[in-house]
Amino acid sequence: MTATYTAPPTYTAGLVTDGDAFAELAPAWGRLYGRCATATPFQSHAWLHSWWRSYGGRGRLRLLLVRSGGELVAAAPMMLVRRPLPALVPLGGAISDYGDVLLDDADDGHAAGALTEALSEAARTALIDFREVRPGGAVERVYDRWRGPRRTVGDSMCLELPAVPMDELVARLPSNKAQRVRAKLRKLTALGVERRVVGPEDVDAALHRLLELHRLQWQGRKVTTEHLQPRFREHLVRAVGPMVRSGDAVVTEFRIGAEVVAVDLTLLSRSLAGGYLYGAHPSLRERRADVAVMLLDACADSAANAGAGGRGTLSLLRGNEPYKHHWRPEPVVNQRLLLARRRTAPLLSAALCEAAARRRGKEVLHRWRRRDQGQRPYRADR
Repeated sequence: MTATYTAPPTYTAGLVTDGDAFAELAPAWGRLYGRCATATPFQSHAWLHSWWRSYGGRGRLRLLLVRSGGELVAAAPMMLVRRPLPALVPLGGAISDYGDVLLDDADDGHAAGALTEALSEAARTALIDFREVRPGGAVERVYDRWRGPRRTVGDSMCLELPAVPMDELVARLPSNKAQRVRAKLRKLTALGVERRVVGPEDVDAALHRLLELHRLQWQGRKVTTEHLQPRFREHLVRAVGPMVRSGDAVVTEFRIGAEVVAVDLTLLSRSLAGGYLYGAHPSLRERRADVAVMLLDACADSAANAGAGGRGTLSLLRGNEPYKHHWRPEPVVNQRLLLARRRTAPLLSAALCEAAARRRGKEVLHRWRRRDQGQRPYRADR
């Protein structure tokens, strides 16, 4: 289904609700993605369309598109949810670290204005709830133009490093910590750990190995259960192959001799790289190999070397785990942008109350965990 809204002259705003039509948008979407400097890998067509196939619901797709002269110049990949409140939310869900829209870097404001009007028209009786927006995201240009009630609240914490080679990351550390990291890198060399960037033809098999190693690595311990689900496996395998071919992802295998002992998936965009998921055989820790150092070394290489001039930011993605702070990252808080029409203002108030209650609950749980664990550091499963 496609609907058309009124937009400035030469700009046409439309709504797409059909999954097959979403698939056909890949070439135009890819061109726009390449012209949006703030886009993260989670706004790529391969990631979002694959996510929709695994997690989308019939009748809920809402793609807001703006074209000028036939070319796509803005896109808001959304879906309609009914619980806990009726809302339009970005595609990508909880397995995506950033949510956003796409806007052409050359836009003079007309495309952003047309997209804003289209979103307002599409959300007649629903709240618009943009979760996990990285500061500076394109959707902020929509937020600035919104004429109804709107609010911004903090969302997840991300930790960010400059996208530079490992030796420069190590040089940022105090001398004693830098010496320990260099010793860990030498240990990896002494163990015979070698890494290989996986070619497009081998990506599917490497991702299956990654997920199997991930399962082994966290067996008997707390793990993100979604990473063990068939739908997640199908999404990852389906999305990452095209992303590797387009330069939006790098899959790296780590071997000792003929044995693959770890696999890492790093996602890339014009300005950002992030280590998304990895699997490591338990034997690596038994051999006293520092897996975090090994992975960051590879991720930093991918970030610094991919594309002209490399990526501006190496993101450690969501999570404020203590081990990430060893690298002296900059804390960056994602934003949640809530947009309502006059008639849906009560939904915005309800969302704000829910967010405040959830924040207070997390604070209480965090204090309880620190007391229960005696300040022991928590390691995330990725």
